[in-house]
Amino acid sequence: MFRSSTEELGDTSECGQTWGVSPMDTSGLNQTTLNGPASASSGSSHQGLDEGSTSSSNGPSLPRMASDQFHHSFRLARTNSSLLAAVSDSSSLCSRGGTPKLKRTPGSAGAPGTHPARTPLTDLSATSCSTATTTSGASVIVAVVEGRGLARGEIGIASLNLKCPELILSQFADTGVYAKSYVTLLKVITKIHILVPLEILMPDTASEKGKGTKLFNLITENFPGVAFTAIQRKYFNERKGLEYIQQLCAPEFGTVLMEVQTKYYCLAAAAALLKYLEFIQNSIYAAKSLKVSFKGSEQTAMIDSASVTNLELVVNNRDHRSEHTLLGVLNHTKTPGGARRLRSNILEPLIDVDTINIRLDTIQELLQDEELFFGLKNAIGHFLDIDQLLSVLVQIPKQETVQIAEAKITHVIQLKHTLDLVPRLRMVLKNCNTALLKAYSTSLEDNRFDMILEQIKTVINEDTAYLKGSLNMRTQKCYAVRPNINEFLDIARRAYTEIVDDIAGLVNQMGEKYGLPMRTSFSSARGFFIQMKLEGVVFPEGKLPPEFIKVTKHKNNYGFTIADLMKMNDRCDEALREIFHMSYVVICQLLSTVHEHIHCLYKLSDAVSMLDMLLSLANACTTSDYVRPEFTDTLAIKQGRHPILERIVGQQPVSNNSYISEGSNFVIITGPNMSGKSTYLKQVALCQIMAQIGSFVPAEYSSFRVADQIFTRIGVDDDFETNSSTFMLEMKEISYIIHNVSDRSLIIVDELGRGTSAEEGIGICHTVCEFLLSLKAFTLFATHYLELCQLESLYPNVENQHMEVQHTRSGDTGEERVVYTYLLNRGCSEERHYGLRAAEMTALPSNIIQDAKIIASKVSRQLLAKHHSDPETQRQRAVYHLATRLLQTARNSRLDPDSLRMYLKGLKKQYEAELQAAGQPASIDTEEE
Repeated sequence: MFRSSTEELGDTSECGQTWGVSPMDTSGLNQTTLNGPASASSGSSHQGLDEGSTSSSNGPSLPRMASDQFHHSFRLARTNSSLLAAVSDSSSLCSRGGTPKLKRTPGSAGAPGTHPARTPLTDLSATSCSTATTTSGASVIVAVVEGRGLARGEIGIASLNLKCPELILSQFADTGVYAKSYVTLLKVITKIHILVPLEILMPDTASEKGKGTKLFNLITENFPGVAFTAIQRKYFNERKGLEYIQQLCAPEFGTVLMEVQTKYYCLAAAAALLKYLEFIQNSIYAAKSLKVSFKGSEQTAMIDSASVTNLELVVNNRDHRSEHTLLGVLNHTKTPGGARRLRSNILEPLIDVDTINIRLDTIQELLQDEELFFGLKNAIGHFLDIDQLLSVLVQIPKQETVQIAEAKITHVIQLKHTLDLVPRLRMVLKNCNTALLKAYSTSLEDNRFDMILEQIKTVINEDTAYLKGSLNMRTQKCYAVRPNINEFLDIARRAYTEIVDDIAGLVNQMGEKYGLPMRTSFSSARGFFIQMKLEGVVFPEGKLPPEFIKVTKHKNNYGFTIADLMKMNDRCDEALREIFHMSYVVICQLLSTVHEHIHCLYKLSDAVSMLDMLLSLANACTTSDYVRPEFTDTLAIKQGRHPILERIVGQQPVSNNSYISEGSNFVIITGPNMSGKSTYLKQVALCQIMAQIGSFVPAEYSSFRVADQIFTRIGVDDDFETNSSTFMLEMKEISYIIHNVSDRSLIIVDELGRGTSAEEGIGICHTVCEFLLSLKAFTLFATHYLELCQLESLYPNVENQHMEVQHTRSGDTGEERVVYTYLLNRGCSEERHYGLRAAEMTALPSNIIQDAKIIASKVSRQLLAKHHSDPETQRQRAVYHLATRLLQTARNSRLDPDSLRMYLKGLKKQYEAELQAAGQPASIDTEEE
């Protein structure tokens, strides 16, 4: 039954046939040409998709073919000398099972001079869920296609994680204007960054004759270390993509068909991706087995890749292995699925307030109910990577090898282990109160969990368990199938048991023969071998007996084998192959019966990953003093702290208040170098993200307006890779913000215009500020240009704030020192020439410093003049502030009548004080109730 590992690809395996109808039509498996999924589509919205393609009536299947025939159709743009990590933990590769490795095709459409790449080969034959880590290597393959002709600007993306059977579709469109087109391309790049791709597939036409499209060039610039594969354009076919989804989509997710049936480009990308994966993995997905979802950019807040880097959301900029990131601060997850979900939420925060509040309610209940918190934590911690388990369960191998048979037995044991944990999780959630926990409790009541487990127990021994250790797991796999189901299996197991007993007897004989404390050990690499620990034992001539071979030594511990033991190992392996062969037949029959119910594991995966993430967020609250955020139309944080800095210093850093509203939505922050401006800006953005993923935030009180986009412009480094100077980088980043900003955005700008002359820098900053403050977006703008503080006297929605410093003078030397308080206060910074103060802290000669101070003072007298606004402007400003505060009170106030009356009286006094300061008579007619 088992074929040689070098055997040519054949028809679908016997096991695969027992699962039911293959989702990829197997009628074409014996053809010698690749069925081209191409069609002539109608409609101008996607007419550019199929230009130059040929039609085919054959079903979407991958035939058996020679390697060169495949290369003619799937062409690599580049080859790579570096070996990318395999996705699974197994030691065997699919290429052993007959999958031809892709080579460079002579004359293929490759872009000369571009970075190398290779096609990653995936092995799913012996996946071990227990060793999966949270952010272990990339495992996502992404297909990207863009429209041509009238459909230029339409971009479709399809991605599938090799560790998780979920096909994610996205589509982006623009208006055709150049600026908007560039914004759309950047959105696509951001989406791909979030996916962390292992390999990117694109049509070969994207890099025709070495002239890549804008999208192709952007992708190769932004992902230099990712494998790139060029595939003939005709395989990006939306009709075949829709057929694939209809055949593969699990019934629970069937509504996605309504969403994507007119999303031609993501369907086209899906067609090429699934065809490619089928060949690379040497397996096909079972019918009705995949989770398919469409994720548009409007469903979550968008954070561009530059902002992700600037804010250190998932990777620390100084040390990529450091956990001093927002993900590191919040990540207390117990499962790989929970960690993946947390990372995804940080990169794409929610924008639906109801969903956020449901999460916050859940975290609050977890914090208030200690028994629920620890009960759930213990229950979740025993789960394996359910997504990865599902991924291998829904795939049908195209051939049968010992490795595949052994892996299938492992997967069934892992499935039993997972389902055994469901009743415990149900019990913990039984008496919960919040809506989300109740919903998950209800979803776990699905009788399919018990049904599958009962069917498994009819075939698998009840005491079979998933254990750590290679010998333990080998024993579990050997005796997994119940006795008396297959007579030959029982005979093979008795033979195996006798061999193992003989090995133990042989080792005992050797110990008695030499009078040494020998014991039997096992490793997956060596099989059974002998170990002993020697202390004070001296051998003749200082050598071990000659019959001890393959000796290894670590301190006083010796490991070795003998010729007879090696022969017994070979007999043992032969017996195991027979056991796995016959167990595999039984396992395949079992899987064919449970397959129709297996989709309930998607529910379990969703529940476990979400509960794990919420437990992690609740756990973060227990390690620091966090508060539940509110959602209004105002950003107000009382004594907020930087979450990452708090983790680094191990104690509470200096806290600051933040307040941004529609009436004062543009805040200019000034202050000396190293006074804490950048840290404060990042603190506000990080707290906003934490609130929108449903986390508590580090503050005494917090209120946020939901942001649909978060932009940052931070850093002044040259980019040698893209040949961009500091100033060009600044202009590109601020251009992206201007073209993409909305009234609900949060914008963080730190030091704009520093890469050019002072006059030009001030001019650019002033113009950009005037554009941004005309919008309703919340903007924090840190600058060293004190001239910008004059905007407060021109526009009522601008507010000046500064980082305060104190000056002390040494009693001995009389030398003046600057003390940084890191506190934010109202008004413009009164500090002058603080760059020179920073220079004084270096080894720069004192005479240079003094001359610089003299010149700077002269320039300041010429350039800096006090600008006072006229009384009428001040009066208008006071009226504007009163009006916006009254509107804000009407929208958000929860005060009782007496408290509200007191607050309004306070607003009146504040307004009158502002009018008096402007030299205007204060008059508001009110009637006391």
